[in-house]
Amino acid sequence: MRLSLDALIVLDAIDRKGSFAAAATELHRVPSAVTYTIQKLEQDLDVLIFDRSGHRARLTPAGQELLREGRPLLEAATALEARVKRVATGWEPELRIAVGDLLDFNVLLDSVAEFDRSGGETRLRFLHEVFGGAWDALYTGRADIVIGAPGDAPPGGGYKSVAMGEVEFVLAVAPTHPLAREQQPVPMQVVRTHRAVSVGDTSRTLQPRTSRLLTGQPTLSVATQDAKVAAQIAGLGVGFLPRRLANPHFASGKLVEIAVDEPKMVAPLYISWPSKARGNALRWFIDHLSNETVRKRLCEGSGDTCN
Repeated sequence: MRLSLDALIVLDAIDRKGSFAAAATELHRVPSAVTYTIQKLEQDLDVLIFDRSGHRARLTPAGQELLREGRPLLEAATALEARVKRVATGWEPELRIAVGDLLDFNVLLDSVAEFDRSGGETRLRFLHEVFGGAWDALYTGRADIVIGAPGDAPPGGGYKSVAMGEVEFVLAVAPTHPLAREQQPVPMQVVRTHRAVSVGDTSRTLQPRTSRLLTGQPTLSVATQDAKVAAQIAGLGVGFLPRRLANPHFASGKLVEIAVDEPKMVAPLYISWPSKARGNALRWFIDHLSNETVRKRLCEGSGDTCN
């Protein structure tokens, strides 16, 4: 390759500083070294980069194009150097975080901002998973840490977990749904004769999980909790919703709460990561999310009751 990063650095400095001499001063080189670098670049590429016919050398159209396309290469090289140094000091290039769908993602934004303020420059990649899909992301290695995973960890061990709290679920239906006219508490046998709206588990390897569904029960499967709420408001089925999602619609009259003859349904949420995992960014999130005050704020931010 005839184009070097050093030549681009020199070209960039000349353009920013306005002269060969000023560029030499910034780069701590003698002016003749800067001139030689540009002359060699012109020879190697067989193009004229500077027009020297006037009082002051100016970039030719070819030189302008080289600089325009070369600056992103310099930025990428600088970023690569920084990433290599971070890896050498224990900072991961990327941290993949799986977030369970029962957790309001907005409550994590404060944590991300705090991570940024801590000086952590690891790229954060969030995966949104449903039900057992949060555990599946950890189990298959798609995620380095999971936040808001419901229920128990998959069998086999190899994980460390911290309890976040519990999500309370309530049965909700549209006011026009037949269940809204039933005497309460409604037997679950009656509830299960109606079509259920469920959010499809995103597990890829682990056995998908279901909640309070009977074999043969009619089911409408959707992709997100928001879609589930919309389907139930439309009267297309029944289903248990996190109270934080249901309460605003109870207040507006779009949904009504139905009491059932079984104990209150709650789902414990966990933060979990592989036992042997290492890395400064992962350790920062483990320490941050293991703090009781932070866990409480995460749960309260989503409108759920915490332990």
